[in-house]
Amino acid sequence: MDSSLYPLKFEPILKDKIWGGTRLKTVLNKNISDANQCGESWEISGLVGDESMVVNGFLAENNLNELLEIYLTDLVGEKNYEQYGLGFPLLIKFIDAQDNLSVQVHPDDDLAMRKYGQNGKTEMWHVIASEPGSGLYVGFREKVSRAQFEEAIASGTVDQLLKFYPVQPGDTFMIPAGTVHAIGKGVLLAEIQQPSDITFRVFDWNRLDNEGNPRELHVKEALEAIHFDEQTQDFKIDYQPALNKTVKLVRSPFFNTSVLEFDQPLSKSFTEIDSFVIYICLDGQILMACGDKRERLETGEVVLVPADIEEVQLLPARKSKVLEVYCQ
Repeated sequence: MDSSLYPLKFEPILKDKIWGGTRLKTVLNKNISDANQCGESWEISGLVGDESMVVNGFLAENNLNELLEIYLTDLVGEKNYEQYGLGFPLLIKFIDAQDNLSVQVHPDDDLAMRKYGQNGKTEMWHVIASEPGSGLYVGFREKVSRAQFEEAIASGTVDQLLKFYPVQPGDTFMIPAGTVHAIGKGVLLAEIQQPSDITFRVFDWNRLDNEGNPRELHVKEALEAIHFDEQTQDFKIDYQPALNKTVKLVRSPFFNTSVLEFDQPLSKSFTEIDSFVIYICLDGQILMACGDKRERLETGEVVLVPADIEEVQLLPARKSKVLEVYCQ
């Protein structure tokens, strides 16, 4: 039996949320009940308690962290292993917001390590679908002091300070740690982030949970995490889509992401990067070939190409769209 690494698929980890909907099933083909308020599908995760399980090939039923312990640099690359050790450096999700998510902020690496012994959370969003009038809240409309923000929290008017971006499919946003943000109702998106689940809520739209109680807020922690002097920049990524080309979206110390829209075969070489590569299929039907190995990728599926694979061919059955992600 061939025991070499191959493109890996994982079982989605589905999470019901008070604000979740049904599009993870109807648009992205996740195996969920219509009755569920499914808000998130964790596609690739190494977080303890939420480790992704392989579903294809001879490594099926092994989780991501077990693979990392065995294959080390062959799986993630030498630089990633030197930097992150046995921690997988990314968390990949789909998020379906049938209602507004809470207004929140995540700590940066320095604060998260100092207070919680783990990395912070910088993330990016790529919009897959949106309803008329839907959008994202990122940063402030104008400069806001800590005292002004505290006053808005106390008076329940935080939403009046936020910058609202109407969105359509393809819109992309970079959300550095320390940025106040919320996904608005009607948006379905892919999220690429540092592997952290530290979230500080500052406003929840005066919403009650299923038992009639307001959700817990984390005002003290949030005020320490917010970068108040960086909230008025433009967080939307400016790019021009191009058919049958790799178009860069984000280059950062945490992850690099491109978008590929194509209707003809593409050859992708990874000899110049020292990293695994993740493909997130947003639309289409693709046959991925590397050597004598084949893997199909359809709308809503995600595949991890190990670092020791130097080249893949992407063969679309029809016009397709994927996000390409790696760490360097």
